[in-house]
Amino acid sequence: MAKKLHLLLDTRAYHENESGNAPEADIDDNDPTSYKQGSSEMQLDSEFHDTIINIKIEKIEKNSRLIRSMIRVHASVLTVWNLLTDYERLADFIPGLALSQLLEKREKFARLYQIGEQNLPFGLKFNAKCTVDCFERDLEIFPGGCRQDIDFKMVEGDFQIFEGKWSVEQADGEVSITMLSYIVHVKPKMWLPVQLVEGRLCEEIKRNLSCIREQAEKSFHVTNAMLQ
Repeated sequence: MAKKLHLLLDTRAYHENESGNAPEADIDDNDPTSYKQGSSEMQLDSEFHDTIINIKIEKIEKNSRLIRSMIRVHASVLTVWNLLTDYERLADFIPGLALSQLLEKREKFARLYQIGEQNLPFGLKFNAKCTVDCFERDLEIFPGGCRQDIDFKMVEGDFQIFEGKWSVEQADGEVSITMLSYIVHVKPKMWLPVQLVEGRLCEEIKRNLSCIREQAEKSFHVTNAMLQ
């Protein structure tokens, strides 16, 4: 999804252990898009500040990273979900995404062709082109809320690995507050060291998530005004 190197990433908050090495990601080797619950995963927090975009970057191997990000959105889960699954409009409000074209759509499945552009140091630009399969998971209902995920995986493109998950979760039992999280495992091609793009990607994730939040809140408020 939002793929400009659609890499939603964030800040210089590299969370490292005492040895100075980033902790290993908790990934099921048999299902790379299945990210297990663990101590390294972000949890919903009632004190999570509205303006914070929480990001964690974990080193998986030499040239790949697992990025976890989260933002609070003042809109319903359904509003945010409908926005994320309006695939051909993603490029309209996600600044790092130049094109999002729907190639195939079936029940709970979409294949997208996406193009993003990343500014690199020394005036260089990196254009990322990817064909991505998206799998829409069933809505999970639990006491006090609900959650729904979109797993995605690159099937062809400018990375060795590009896969992860979007999640929308009702926060604190409030129907008008959603925690939006984005997890991506990314490994560039051999010629592009991941260290070269990390900093720029951190800035990009903040911009992209902020724009998704802005669009979702605008849509939610318009819908509510029409119903009153």
